[in-house]
Order: sequence, then C-alpha cells, then structure tokens
Amino acid sequence: MIRDAEAVMRAAMALQVQAIAEAEDRGLPAEQGARTTETWVQEKLNIAGGEAKTRVLVARKATDHTTLHGEPIPAELPATARAISTGAITVAHARVIIDGVRRMEPVSTPAEQRQAEAVLADWARGFSPHELAKLAERIRYCFDQDGAYRDEQTQHRLRELHYGTAADGMTVVNARLDRETGAKFRAALEPLAAPRPAEDGEPDPRTPGQRNADALDALLDIALGSDRLPRAGGQRPHLTVTIDFDDLTRALRTEQPGLPGTLTANGQPITAENVRRLACDAEVLPVVLGSDSLPLDIGRAQRTAPPHLRAALLARDGTCAFPSCDHPPGTPDAHHITSWIDGGATDLSNLVMLCGHHHRAVHHQHWQITVEDGRPIFTPPPTIDPTRRPRPGGRPTSTDHTTLLRQVIPRPRQPEATPAHT
Repeated sequence: MIRDAEAVMRAAMALQVQAIAEAEDRGLPAEQGARTTETWVQEKLNIAGGEAKTRVLVARKATDHTTLHGEPIPAELPATARAISTGAITVAHARVIIDGVRRMEPVSTPAEQRQAEAVLADWARGFSPHELAKLAERIRYCFDQDGAYRDEQTQHRLRELHYGTAADGMTVVNARLDRETGAKFRAALEPLAAPRPAEDGEPDPRTPGQRNADALDALLDIALGSDRLPRAGGQRPHLTVTIDFDDLTRALRTEQPGLPGTLTANGQPITAENVRRLACDAEVLPVVLGSDSLPLDIGRAQRTAPPHLRAALLARDGTCAFPSCDHPPGTPDAHHITSWIDGGATDLSNLVMLCGHHHRAVHHQHWQITVEDGRPIFTPPPTIDPTRRPRPGGRPTSTDHTTLLRQVIPRPRQPEATPAHT
C-alpha cells in the first residue's frame, strides 16, 4: 500500500511539472501578475520558495512539452524526463541531476553532458538523492579537476571552529570543516560513537547526539593521554581541577557536602562527586595555600595508578571490565574500588579498568565492585536490578581458556601397560 501510494504521488508530480512547463510557455504567470514562474507556483500551491524553485527548474529542464502553436519541445535532459514520466525517480532526484550536469557545462562537451545525464538518471532509479549527489560530484571531479581543486582550496580558506561557554556552563562548539578535515573527524569519531548494549542487554538508550558527545569525550582522553600534543611550560596538556581536600574527602550524601571544585581551563565549578571520579586515575599535585589563597608549598605529583599497574589491569580486564562492554581500545580509567581519597590502596585487588561511560555509571549509579579470584564482580544497585544479582566482569584469561579447553578436549588415553617378561 505504501509503494502504491508513492507511485500515485510520483505520477501526479510528473503531471504537475509538465503542466508548470506548459503554463510558463503560455505566459500564464505573467498574465496573472506574477513576477516569476517560481513566485506564481509558490503562491498557487502554498509551498516553500525552495520547493517551488525546484519544481519549476525540473519543469524547464526535464519535461517534454509543447509551444503555444502545438509544436513539441523535447526536454533538455531526455533520460531524466523519461524517468520522471514513468515514476522511476522523484523531483528531488531530478534536481540533483540538473545541478550535476549544470556544474559540468563549463568544462565538458554536450556529448559528455548527455552521457553523464544518462548515467545519473539510471543510477537514480536505485539510489537516494543523497547518494546520487555523491556520484554527480565524482563525475564533475573527473571532468573538472582544476575546478575541483580550487573548490577544495576555497573550503580550506573558509574553515572555522568556534567554541564558548553557555550560561549553564556547557561548552558550545560550532564548526565548518573542509572535506579532508571532516573525513578525519568522522574516521576518528564514528568508531567511538557506535551504539553499545546497555547494562541489561537492551539497545543503547543514548541518542545519536549523546553518542557523538561521548565519542568526542573519549577522543579527547586519547589525545590528552598521548605525548604528541604541544607542551606548555614543559608540561603535557592536562585537565586541571582545584578543590579543597576536606571538601573532596567529605561524605557526599550529607546535608553539607562541601564546596565544589573549579575547572581551571574555563573557570567553571564542578561537583566534588565528579572530582572524585576524575581523581580515580590522575596525577595529584598537592598545593598548600595560605590565607590569601596564594601557594605556600607545592608537593610532588603522584600518579594514582603507575604504568606497571595499568599494564597489569589491561591484561586482566581489557579496555573495560564492565560486563558486556564492547568499547573500542582507547584510554581507559583505573577506578579505585575504595577511593584512595578514602584510604583505599593502589593495588590490583582495589583497581578495575573502566571506559569513560561505565566509569561515570559506576560512580553515579553506585555499583558495588569486588575482586574475587582475580576477576572483578559487579553488583548493580536496586534501581537497576532489585535482586542485585552479581555479574562477572573483565575478560576470560588464558588460565580460563585452558580450563575450558581441558573440559572440552578429551585427554589422550594412556598407553596400556605391557606385561613384564620373565
């Protein structure tokens, strides 16, 4: 039924654009006081100006019609006209073909344009206008490489990226990237933005926009974790947070949880709870401040999870130990099961690797984590699972594989004892 309705709509649209072409040939828009055929169609049909312009353009270029004296006027784009009249393509397809052929005109012959038009009209029967536009652009690149190069240079000159802080403290980013930089951006972001199963095996509840934002967060973690970014004052780029240690260690569920910290990069406040999450796997630089808030003494920076422990954690847990997490390799966080702020030890029995998404979930949803027989066990809060059934995390180790193989593969039979000869 849906296909039948679409066929009727396409047949009606083919009749309409042909009628528009004949009305323009007869001078009806001018007779009725319209300045252009486009404005006449827009007013008569009560449609948007851009849609009216498209229908008039298709009527002029891709319809067979007649003059006032009944003389036939063949379409400039015959293959497109045939496809429209048979309902094989839409007006949107036709507009893409018209624009594609028009961009070829300065650098191609009429024969080449006819050939390209026929290819595009045939391609349009099985592909969307968006995909058709990609093919039209590729054809233009073949015929006008100099012009295409100039377009790319122009895009590079027009590149821009702006960011600022909104009234609510969120950072707003607006960018226009040239095609090369845009391709790099997509290639880096899309693997990190792929949907992943939720904790209960349901589809990822995040919107595409939220997935993209989380992917950018992970991408920034990877960049900041590398040693290839320019240094400032001899230091690698890093996220700096200042907070009073008493506020950081104070229980967060009391009536007075303490004052928030400050993100030094933008001066925005951040809650002590999120600072505790960030401090799970960070360099901590103690600074003693005087009564005038000026530094009196600066201690030595300490990494809460040193490289050898991170290597052991990655070998035990993989990128993320959370059950069923399929996060791609990146820069995971070493989460303290009992926070070092609260006196927890920095050793394998008190550490677990988590991706950024699940690190945030563990802190905010208050999952309980234990390490049993060298493997993390995650117990959900009652809001997620009223039964609070523990879930094994991490990934199977080589020992686990060996145990499984021993259960599956039969042991070789021992050779029968040979009786001794006397």
